[in-house]
Amino acid sequence: MTHEGLQVTGLVVRYPGVTAVDGVDLGIEVGRVLALLGPSGCGKSSLLRAVAGLEPVAAGSIAWRGRDLSGVPTHRRGFGLVFQDGQLFGHRTVAGNVAYGLRGDSDRTARVAELLDLVGLPGYQDRPVGTLSGGERQRVALARSLAPRPRLLLLDEPLSALDRALRERLADDLRSALVATGTTALFVTHDQDEAATVADRVAVMSAGRLVQTGRPEELWAAPVDTTVARFLGYRTALPGPDGARVVAEGGWAVDDGPAPRSDQSRSGDRVAATVTGRRTRRGRPEVVADLDPRSGATGLGGDPLAPVAARPGPDRMPRPGERVWLRIDPHASAVLAA
Repeated sequence: MTHEGLQVTGLVVRYPGVTAVDGVDLGIEVGRVLALLGPSGCGKSSLLRAVAGLEPVAAGSIAWRGRDLSGVPTHRRGFGLVFQDGQLFGHRTVAGNVAYGLRGDSDRTARVAELLDLVGLPGYQDRPVGTLSGGERQRVALARSLAPRPRLLLLDEPLSALDRALRERLADDLRSALVATGTTALFVTHDQDEAATVADRVAVMSAGRLVQTGRPEELWAAPVDTTVARFLGYRTALPGPDGARVVAEGGWAVDDGPAPRSDQSRSGDRVAATVTGRRTRRGRPEVVADLDPRSGATGLGGDPLAPVAARPGPDRMPRPGERVWLRIDPHASAVLAA
């Protein structure tokens, strides 16, 4: 664990009747971004609030560059905060919001203009915040939080209230802004795509504990257990000699070769299936199919085996009732060690 940035050691946060954070250790190097990823109620926001000084710590420690922060109030930690709703000041203009934390800055006007350019809102200084869209409001909130150059930026689900297309675009812009400013950040989200886009490393939480930490591509390639695999989007499991082969939603393609015989259910990375319908997803046609139960396919973690969607080949769309081979996409599958 690095001693250059944030260090959380054995952290415990309790509420009446529940332990929200249960002995968590994590570290963030200066200039890096760590995403806390997990479902609602897993303790990720409680951990962030404890780092901010907004929740009492029952056990463990929080330190910045080796200095213990116990007893240091929120406003003296030098950390910035961005929440889901942005919490802008409605009576101030965009510039007034961004400049709020710059009272000692000798050139506030230039700093505001610099940050609005950075978040994609050039020329918005005089806009009333009430005229902004949801995405624009979150960009202003980000600019305001970056303005005083915080030692650590804490972002608690800042994109979750936006529609998916806007979230995807803002996740890219958020990553660019953090990298451009060299900001150290802790980013809380329940969306694995957001986590992979914004962060250098991802820590997956479940029931108050960290269950796996690594670069996004490391987690995707080797989830440590079924809990992590399910949360990353894997849906189907197939038995294998080295452990269960798990396949993500959308990790199937129709094989253009000959159809499987009636006595065939699996061959290498192909699984026999029966087409039950068709659909269009994000403008692309897909077939919906039931996997042959003789293949050993199951839902992940004891879930019922559900129909899967597969991309057809460029020349032919299989018909309902047709028996086909579905090929596993190697980039959308992983092996859970036995």
